[in-house]
Formats: sequence, C-alpha cells, structure tokens
Amino acid sequence: MATIKIKQVRSRINCPKDQKRTLDALGLRKMNRVVEHEANPAILGMVEKVKHLVSVEK
Repeated sequence: MATIKIKQVRSRINCPKDQKRTLDALGLRKMNRVVEHEANPAILGMVEKVKHLVSVEK
C-alpha cells in the first residue's frame, strides 16, 4: 500500500467531538503537524471525515 502524509491545516476549535476524536486517532493533536499513514480504507475514511481540517499528500 502507498503511504500518505496528512497535515492539520485548520483548527479543531468548535468542531464536533467525533471529529476531534478522529484527529486524535490520526495522531494530529496540534496545528501544522504532519503524520504518515498507510493508505488503507480505514485511514482514508477517517481523512474523508475531517477533510475540511486537513491536507493530504500522496
């Protein structure tokens, strides 16, 4: 599987609790942090849920 880089570009303030939990599960706890994950369906589903808060590079 390919690796993707996920960067948090918008604040989690005023987001619903489930979106904050999704960011935590991805390993994004602060602005401008970058994490790498395998591009499996579970990770891609989490990214889709918070796509307005993150940017993704392949």
